[in-house]
Amino acid sequence: MSLNFRLSASELGTLDTDCLVAAIFDDGSLSSAAQALDTASDGALARRVKQGDANGRVGKTTLLHDVAGITASRVLLVGAGSAGEMDPQRYLKIVNAAAKAIAQSTINRVHSSLSQLKVSGRDAAWALQQAALAADHAAYRYTATRKDKHKNEPGPREYSFSAEAGLQPALDRAAGIAVGIRAAKDLANLPPNICNPAFMAEQAQAFAAAHPGIRCEVLEREQMESLGMGSLLAVARGSANPPKLVVLEYRNGGDAKPLVLVGKGLTFDSGGLNLKVQGGIEEMKFDMCGAATVYGSFVAAVEAKLPVNLVALLAGVENMPDGAAYRPSDVLTSMSGTTIEVLNTDAEGRLVLCDALTYAQRFEPAALIDVATLTGACVIALGKHAHGLMTKHDDLAAELLAAGETSGDRAWRLPIWDDYQPMLDSAFADVANIGGKSAGAITAGCFLSRFTEGQRWAHLDIAGTSWDEGRKGMANGRPVNLLTQWMIDRTS
Repeated sequence: MSLNFRLSASELGTLDTDCLVAAIFDDGSLSSAAQALDTASDGALARRVKQGDANGRVGKTTLLHDVAGITASRVLLVGAGSAGEMDPQRYLKIVNAAAKAIAQSTINRVHSSLSQLKVSGRDAAWALQQAALAADHAAYRYTATRKDKHKNEPGPREYSFSAEAGLQPALDRAAGIAVGIRAAKDLANLPPNICNPAFMAEQAQAFAAAHPGIRCEVLEREQMESLGMGSLLAVARGSANPPKLVVLEYRNGGDAKPLVLVGKGLTFDSGGLNLKVQGGIEEMKFDMCGAATVYGSFVAAVEAKLPVNLVALLAGVENMPDGAAYRPSDVLTSMSGTTIEVLNTDAEGRLVLCDALTYAQRFEPAALIDVATLTGACVIALGKHAHGLMTKHDDLAAELLAAGETSGDRAWRLPIWDDYQPMLDSAFADVANIGGKSAGAITAGCFLSRFTEGQRWAHLDIAGTSWDEGRKGMANGRPVNLLTQWMIDRTS
């Protein structure tokens, strides 16, 4: 469950909490909050800095215990670099370092003064929101399939922040976004024997049932067949778990046309008959992170009560190799009527998305965005830091890039010029599902663009960014923060 957040105007030295968090700078000077604590402790903090026990290197943390004159049992000093106003990326490093240090301790109740630091180009509401989201991200624990003893592991439960009462709406919004990010993480981290398409649909239905005014519809195989979704259904043929197309609707924006998000929900991707044999197949439960983050963004919008109209589509499918599985060289007919030659069954995400994107157009979107762990090529191109953004609409690209910069959940635009389209030519169908070795992320975007003609559409490839690699790697909830910031910006 998410952390409990609140504001506090109490004097820091007398605040009853397990830990106070304050910043120090690399010239040895103290932030205003740290100065107040230093005064209350008769210079104890300044002495620690002078002795070399703490320093102001960005992200360096020092935990002090039982500081005389201060009611809190601990003080966490966090290095903030050079004194004065800082850029947003440095601020994010500082609040994330502090949150991580707290999360790795036994501290339950925390009061942070970091939201009072001055950040260039950002206001106090932004600083507060980012500090709260950093705290909740670091405090996240996966417990669903672990023994009960892990459910009560020590860690932070309550965070208060030094901020004016007028910033309560910003903190409430941060709390709502945090719920959405956790929802995305929880869904993506579950193993594929639990989180299959039916489970994903059940989670969405349960959320809708618990929130009046939310509509949830689940399209079954038969309905998809009647709609002509031959591309999506072909991917699902090899699995014992039937596909589900989940449609969530939230109407809180008057008569405005809705924003529509579409998420790739491959709850497990074996590669199909082009079986994944080069390692990493055990991570393919994360191939539904697109759907998980679209779901999390929907939850965040509802919990934060954003004044938008929003439709979220979760395309839940499992790609498996059995006797009914689709084959390389099959020609599929999509919902749009476009025929597709299958050259590789492991390029399945775009085959699922193209039908979901066609279906999404019935909602007459103001903007249509798909989110997918689509290509290994995007991982090679951009690594783990930036989502790959593709769109033919410069204004939409600018909106999403700006939301990424504001939220710290950044994207980078890749071209989908028509020059790349001939790479998808097929002798046997209207289009092939892969374009060859080069520009793999771009040709995947080009493929999707053929199913979004006339739409204000963008594609986010999150294959490198939505989970942390390694045996203990987990989903991180990206790009929920970017997408919710984009929605917030649309209402400003």
